[in-house]
Amino acid sequence: MTLLSVENLSVHFGDEKSPFRAVDRISYTVGQGEVVGIVGESGSGKSVSSLAIMGLIDFPGKVIANKLSFGQSDLQALSSRQRRQLVGSDVAMIFQDPMTSLNPCYSVGFQIMEAIKVHQGGSRRVRRQRAIGLLESVGIPDPESRLNVYPHQLSGGMSQRVMIAMAIACQPKLLIADEPTTALDVTIQAQIIELLLELQQQQNMALILITHDLALVAESAKQIIVMYAGQVVEIGAAEDIFTAPRHPYTQALLRSLPEFSADKARLASLPGVVPGKYDRPSGCLLNPRCPYATELCRNEEPELREMTGRQVKCHFPLDDAGRPACDK
Repeated sequence: MTLLSVENLSVHFGDEKSPFRAVDRISYTVGQGEVVGIVGESGSGKSVSSLAIMGLIDFPGKVIANKLSFGQSDLQALSSRQRRQLVGSDVAMIFQDPMTSLNPCYSVGFQIMEAIKVHQGGSRRVRRQRAIGLLESVGIPDPESRLNVYPHQLSGGMSQRVMIAMAIACQPKLLIADEPTTALDVTIQAQIIELLLELQQQQNMALILITHDLALVAESAKQIIVMYAGQVVEIGAAEDIFTAPRHPYTQALLRSLPEFSADKARLASLPGVVPGKYDRPSGCLLNPRCPYATELCRNEEPELREMTGRQVKCHFPLDDAGRPACDK
């Protein structure tokens, strides 16, 4: 069953004469209880696309989509009040930096209880017990006393656990985790990912993991969406993506992992940077950085086309040996 459906979603910033497409005509679906990974470098549009789904893009940003639906709800047709009722209850989001996402003026207990009050109501005693249970479920020791602490008294890992507790307070059907381990130590990163996957299985909720690190989604995601410069360049099953990437950008991301360069003196890297508003090339946006680029790539933008169990935005998709079709 499809839970989230995104069709031709674009997010524009700036004036109408020369808008910058931070997200450019992306489409994908997420099924009930499914784990999906969205990967790409910083500036690929991963976070902006999720903020658009949550209804958190303000002026001068503009969200355009052919379809943006959650279950039976058309997200674009909802009023502000209806959107607020949905976001936080059925759809929740964990943000990148827990240290700045929590309000420093209120205790963590108050913030969790407030989220419960807004979406579920109940007496203060009931909400307090629920908050204690949530802190316990995310692995925070002595949860009752932790209700009274303030964000600055918690470590980064503990703060992220509090953010997770707030996000799952209303048992959402979809949880979006936007770089949930970015500001954390490596050992804590593994614990947070393990916790998210455990909660996902317990509550049978859909989970979108947004990250620049393919290793984080290697064993957890069923489907992987690769984004570059605001566009989706490849969608496929995780096993297929890791075994035989079809897009040169996906191949470059995989080759940059230490595991793929263990026998080499230097890690593989992709030269250049993600293009911004004023340096976007014609044709395929990856062509200045792509080792396989041809004149066709430099002059004509490829379509996102269907392959066997895959969608790829490339004129010359790679074969199982990692070679482009133009080499054949």
